[in-house]
Amino acid sequence: MTRNLIISGLVCIATVTSFPAATSYAQVTPEQIARMKSVISSTVSDNGQYVAYTISNPADPKKENAYGQAHLYLLNTLNNQATPFYTSASASQVTFRPSKGTITFLSRSGNDKINALYEISIKGGEARKIFTYTANIQNYSWSPDGEKIAFISGEKEQKPQTTLTYTPTFFEEEYATNNTYIANVAGNASSPQKMNLNGGSAYLLQWSPDGTKIAVSVAPTSSVDDSYMAQKVKVVNAATGNIISHINNQGKLSQIEWSPDSRHIALLGAYDLHDPTNGCISIVGVDGGIPQVIDADFKGKYESVSWKDNRHLHFLASEGTGSAIGTIQKDGRNKQFIYQSSVHHITSFSVQKGIISFTASTPQHPGELFTISEAKRASLQRRTESNPWLIGLQLGRQEVITYKARDGKYDIQGMLIYPLGYREGTRVPLITVVHGGPESHYSNGWLTAYSMPGQMAAAKGYAVFYPNYRGSTGRGVDFTYSSQGDLAGKEFDDIVDGVDYLIEKGIADKKRIGVTGGSYGGYASAWMSTYYSDRFAAAVMFVGISNNISKFGTSDIPTEMKLVHERGNVWDNWQKQLEISPIYYVDRAKTPILIMHGADDPRVHPAQSMELYRHLKVRKPELPVRLIYYPGEGHGNARSGSRYDYNLRMMQWFDTYLKTGNPKEKMPSLDLPQ
Repeated sequence: MTRNLIISGLVCIATVTSFPAATSYAQVTPEQIARMKSVISSTVSDNGQYVAYTISNPADPKKENAYGQAHLYLLNTLNNQATPFYTSASASQVTFRPSKGTITFLSRSGNDKINALYEISIKGGEARKIFTYTANIQNYSWSPDGEKIAFISGEKEQKPQTTLTYTPTFFEEEYATNNTYIANVAGNASSPQKMNLNGGSAYLLQWSPDGTKIAVSVAPTSSVDDSYMAQKVKVVNAATGNIISHINNQGKLSQIEWSPDSRHIALLGAYDLHDPTNGCISIVGVDGGIPQVIDADFKGKYESVSWKDNRHLHFLASEGTGSAIGTIQKDGRNKQFIYQSSVHHITSFSVQKGIISFTASTPQHPGELFTISEAKRASLQRRTESNPWLIGLQLGRQEVITYKARDGKYDIQGMLIYPLGYREGTRVPLITVVHGGPESHYSNGWLTAYSMPGQMAAAKGYAVFYPNYRGSTGRGVDFTYSSQGDLAGKEFDDIVDGVDYLIEKGIADKKRIGVTGGSYGGYASAWMSTYYSDRFAAAVMFVGISNNISKFGTSDIPTEMKLVHERGNVWDNWQKQLEISPIYYVDRAKTPILIMHGADDPRVHPAQSMELYRHLKVRKPELPVRLIYYPGEGHGNARSGSRYDYNLRMMQWFDTYLKTGNPKEKMPSLDLPQ
């Protein structure tokens, strides 16, 4: 495992931050996290000389409650010069236009109501709009000659006419259908040609290298449930728009990749219909049929793939809490690693002409751009420094820990961040941060964000624990399946076992254990503050589950819940559903809990938070409990102001109840420090 980072030619973008000099900060603060930038994507040019990448640019939460932007930059790998290329609006789906050498991307500039396809020369200059449609373009793929695009656009049917003074909303009958088109964007542009997909809604597409075919994934409807569980790949004739073959893939799907000779397709998706992830590689011929999973016994999770040649693929994979980039034959044999790291959480990669670019965070910094030569595997270079304010800051030590689950079946992994200046043998308050999913995992990278206390808490004297309980990804299919049909059972016991491990090690103070998390992590937070309430001194629950019966009836993913979580119907055993619901154990509750939720959450309905709040207020009136709704936010906060507010209130709650360990402390003021 490679642990040492070779840094050369750091590029510091002068416009990256408006913070004062780093020396004025000794520790990480919520204000810094609110303005934290991160490299979020990269793509290498066909000749390997350039890397186009995007940097997230959050809005200032003290000035506006707004979405951030993704700004486009271009790196010349030969002279190590990075140039801002498009910073007036967000750029997404950045790629190099085939046969032209220009950069294209989707953006919505000025007062535009819909996005458009833009193009900019690698020499710079103004980006120009080269194609727009009547609705937003969701996804696009270039033809090999760079003359045409295949694209997906969602379009709603017109509402029925009425003479009444109001227009009702037809629940789940007003989804936009994602249609697919082929458009000539060269000189003599014509009206887009619609593909004949025989109904359904499209999500992924890619043009074949020989230019004759397009692979498209289609689900029966535009519902979220179908987009997760029912996408099927079809191969379309690029000249006629008609289907020429069907691929019988099952379960989740995230990527379609053509082999260079256009004879095979690699899919990144589920192992089978019950797989909660899209972490397996499968191969299928262009004539269709059932894809064959390769390397099925891999004790990790494939995150992304691309073809190296007609026999081999490049891959990005998670392995436990680390990451790896490598190659594998299309039959699953001869896997080789180009780069492995236990201290880089690699989130995306791109390969051209032996040059690999990737985005990764480490325990010392959020996502940055790195490059490495496939032939010279010791040539890793960090290319960006997006947060200069981090230089010289004190950070809590972060390490991977492993402990035994109480049933002895698994060794559970996790990360621990120590408080600043921690002295061995000192017991400190501990915040346990539980990931969502549960089909997700924490990697040994940067673990501080608006909803993750991380280094902010370490600066205040807390230890912060990130457990990858059973059901987490990154350790193979069997481990991911291990929590199915046992919601809130051994998976949540694993979390408590990790807390006990840290108590036994003399690190955590057993009277000052806290918990927080969002979605499934919010479910865990509610569970720890009811079922396991005698173990936890404070909780912050975010977009979490409190009642599994009403959760099923109010979520947009009931089929996914049945197939990959419950592995059965909730109505087959109502009592069981109650007994895995936090509201069932409110009589045990003595943990002060702050409950926060997006008011427009379609995944976990805001009523889930209200149910727990109401049960606690009525049945435990003496217990400190507060419920906050964030208007306009969904399953997680996306705007700068609501993120910053969440962050401050989370830390305020822990400072009040966890640092003291006293549940009788007066509830924090509704006002926040300016």
